[in-house]
Amino acid sequence: MTVVDDGRGIPVDIHKTQKKPAVEVVLTTLHAGGKFDHRVYKVAGGLHGVGVSVVNALSEWLEVEVRRDGKIHRQDYEKGRAASKLKVIGTAKNTGTRVTFKADKEIFGANISYSFDTLSNRLRELAFLNKNVRITLKDERAKDREAEFKFSGGIISFVEYLNKNKNVLHKKVIYFASEKDNIQAEIAIQYNDGYAESIFSFANNINTVEGGTHLTGFKSALTRTLNQYCKNKNLLKDSDVGISGDDVREGMSAVISVKVPNPQFEGQTKTKLGNSEVEGVVESIVNEALGTFLEENPPIANKIIEKAVLAARARDAARKARELTRRKGALDGAALPGKLADCQETDPALCELYLVEGDSAGGSAKQGRDRRFQAILPLKGKILNVEKARLDKALANEEIRTIITASGTGIGEEFDISKLRYNKIIIMTDADVDGSHIRTLLLTFLYRQMPALIEKEHVHIAQPPLYKIKRGKREEYIQTESDFNNLLLELGSEGMDLVRLKDKHQYTDKQLKSILDALVELQCFAVAIERRGVNFVKYIGFRHKKTKKLPLYMVKVDYENHFLYNEDELADHIKGPEEKGKSKSKNAQNVKQEESQVAEIKPLDYIEFYEAREIEKIIDRVEKLGPDIEDYDDEGVEDKKGAAKKESKKPKYMIKIDKEHKNFYNLKEILKFVMDVGKEGMTIQRYKGLGEMNPEQLWETTMDPEKRTLLRVTLEDAVEADAMFTVLMGEAVGPRREFIEKHAHEVKVLDI
Repeated sequence: MTVVDDGRGIPVDIHKTQKKPAVEVVLTTLHAGGKFDHRVYKVAGGLHGVGVSVVNALSEWLEVEVRRDGKIHRQDYEKGRAASKLKVIGTAKNTGTRVTFKADKEIFGANISYSFDTLSNRLRELAFLNKNVRITLKDERAKDREAEFKFSGGIISFVEYLNKNKNVLHKKVIYFASEKDNIQAEIAIQYNDGYAESIFSFANNINTVEGGTHLTGFKSALTRTLNQYCKNKNLLKDSDVGISGDDVREGMSAVISVKVPNPQFEGQTKTKLGNSEVEGVVESIVNEALGTFLEENPPIANKIIEKAVLAARARDAARKARELTRRKGALDGAALPGKLADCQETDPALCELYLVEGDSAGGSAKQGRDRRFQAILPLKGKILNVEKARLDKALANEEIRTIITASGTGIGEEFDISKLRYNKIIIMTDADVDGSHIRTLLLTFLYRQMPALIEKEHVHIAQPPLYKIKRGKREEYIQTESDFNNLLLELGSEGMDLVRLKDKHQYTDKQLKSILDALVELQCFAVAIERRGVNFVKYIGFRHKKTKKLPLYMVKVDYENHFLYNEDELADHIKGPEEKGKSKSKNAQNVKQEESQVAEIKPLDYIEFYEAREIEKIIDRVEKLGPDIEDYDDEGVEDKKGAAKKESKKPKYMIKIDKEHKNFYNLKEILKFVMDVGKEGMTIQRYKGLGEMNPEQLWETTMDPEKRTLLRVTLEDAVEADAMFTVLMGEAVGPRREFIEKHAHEVKVLDI
């Protein structure tokens, strides 16, 4: 991991008391940072010089390079200790610091993996919070994966990003920033026509996911200011109910960012700000600035008030619906839903609730469960999509009411997670399209109306098996398609020897299995690409003879197609005619023509960059094992000019099994043959529905805590989660269509 900045560079002169270079003190001593002196910088979220020294201590090695005072200084460290003196290694025209480190496997274990998405999410937040700062993230493990974040609008851009796929009530983001008592506050607000609120709060650039005093001050000031505006303008009728905080925040996207000189966070995770003085400052700023904005922009103010009034009426309707259903016993804790098969255990920490698709599967689950701690709630049909409906409409849905009642937490204003009756809420649906849809609807409901269940990691997804296979006395359940393929290849290739006929080279059954594993992966890409109407064999026939790269772009010159294999060739090709001959790529030189002769340059729309790179890796694996990829299929591959190569009529491979020999013309035939052999004597049952399993099977595969697989639903990036629910479940069709068009080709198994 390398981190580079273009700041002033860490000081390199000798520390007065430590008698070492300042950069060495910073990297090896706790609390050696510069933030004790508020002249250096006013606010920070760290612990006074702990960060980089801890990274150094937890690294196998670390290199620091400082550009300062016209020189480049460098020092090496091992396991947190200096391994060399600070040396001048060159001259520098600019300033900054470069730190490269390798995490210590003795501390973190062998499987150290950095998440591009996690880093990307955090760096995007920082770029939003610090306008005009440019942050670039590059993943050198995967070519072509790079992200750059720079937002000149700061948190205004952040709010626009949150509302990107939503219908906004006012185009201009409401923004104000002010400073009081050395506390800086920035607030941006924009309303949309949805029903969910998206509020993100930050203190000294740290995402305070549990809120704190700055969020409390914002909420109370928002409610008071809007109510005061209504009172001053006589906007509320006598028949209208009062506007509450939930009402004024419906459909609101907001970002609150405060900079506090001495932040006090609750707990080491810094998820909640505790400074009491911040609440009054934020409240004062919002009261004053928002009040002025509403007076100066009556059309926007009226739209916001109108939405809040509708929300208040819906809330009142929801309250009446709750009271009505409670009188009927549907939401009363003493009267649980009739179809809920509850468990005997009374300690919620030990209890599980299965939300099961369909009465048939529900019946099997009731019979197969461990009634001591497992409760079953069968659900009939598809619940309401709450992304498109307020709570009052959601409460009219019988299945939603039963889920609320069974959970025990209540909903809306009455929600109380301490009353949750089950530690695990497990969604169990069929392994088909309808099952996926029901699971998504349930997740939408829980995320939008009971988000604390997901935040506290109470929600799980059951993983029923795809297959049950029986061969002789061997009987087992298979969870995934890849596990199933692996088993067939393992069984089928056992005792087989593969012979390449042209040179009599022989492969053992283990080598054959490795070749076929790679071919299975290749076939997944082949299916996806051929679904786009492209012949996969012809495409891989266009591999570059020397570099073995697959083409990414096509250039049409004088009605003839030429291929480009990387970004350098593309850049070289689109240079002006005066740049001819300067290309590093011979291929690009060959297709270089006057611009008037070039009809078009375009990416190959049937192939994604990452797909080309992954296919290249798989082909490389196959060819390192021995077989030539041209043997993949014998239908013939085209050369660069589109002329088909002649089919080979002679067999290329032979498989020896026991005393039998069988000839093959291509690798695809071998793959199919081995899989068919693996299936011999095997009874295969493909489960599409939970109802197809009897109670014992359901217990063995999906419900037994000793054997089952559960997926825990977590919230790693609230911004992206909110955006994804909006795109997939919201009213706007355009963004959903774009999402489908972008990702449809990634589907490898389409089960309709």
